[in-house]
Amino acid sequence: MPAPRVLVLIPAFNEARAIGRVVGDIPGALVDEVVVINNASTDETEANARAAGATVLREDRQGYGWACLRGIAYARTRDPEIVVFLDGDYSDYPDEMPRLVEPILRDEADFVLGSRMLGRQRGWVEPGAMLPQALLGNRLACSLMRLIWGARYTDLGPFRAIRFHDLLALQMEDTTFGWTIEMQIKAVLAGLRIREVPVSYRRRVGVSKITGTVSGTVKASAKILWTIAKYAWQTRGARRPYARTSASSSQRVV
Repeated sequence: MPAPRVLVLIPAFNEARAIGRVVGDIPGALVDEVVVINNASTDETEANARAAGATVLREDRQGYGWACLRGIAYARTRDPEIVVFLDGDYSDYPDEMPRLVEPILRDEADFVLGSRMLGRQRGWVEPGAMLPQALLGNRLACSLMRLIWGARYTDLGPFRAIRFHDLLALQMEDTTFGWTIEMQIKAVLAGLRIREVPVSYRRRVGVSKITGTVSGTVKASAKILWTIAKYAWQTRGARRPYARTSASSSQRVV
């Protein structure tokens, strides 16, 4: 049986200090191609990503969602089986990628979310890595998704893997801070088999563009709540159960 085709997409805005370490820690035996989307950076992000061996795309429209959409457009030309998303700030542990990909390879899930909250319960999250506003925002957003759609998420973490044809079917649209929660809501509504696995998390290299500033926190929070309200209105009366989740599992996936 041929090896699965796995493509990694890394949106990056001014991550010159971290991006080489992120690309370098990705398990080469698991992944066919690592793609960094340079999202209007003004530093050496692009040069450092290329030096680390990544394919680099440019997306000059600033916004996390814009970068992800640019990556998906590129992925269409490669037709992978699985797409993995992670951030370029080195807060995720790229070497834990098998933990996210393996449930899909075993045909136990279509979408796997790396949960920092489950990792935090196991002591895998560095103190201070998740700021209080991030913890509160995660708790509120996940509570609302459970209330409205019955979705038992614990996190909005950026480290995630999904079957590529399922990702395309979600018809992702958000161009900024609502990207992650849009994917999670649409995955529930599409009836995908969803699994959360615990992941480690550390203090990022540099300052967060979202929770590291007051304006970023306010903008992200408002967009997340607006996205929930948008899909709650559009899908009222169309609840679905969260499909075959294993978020309560205490077994570390390796």
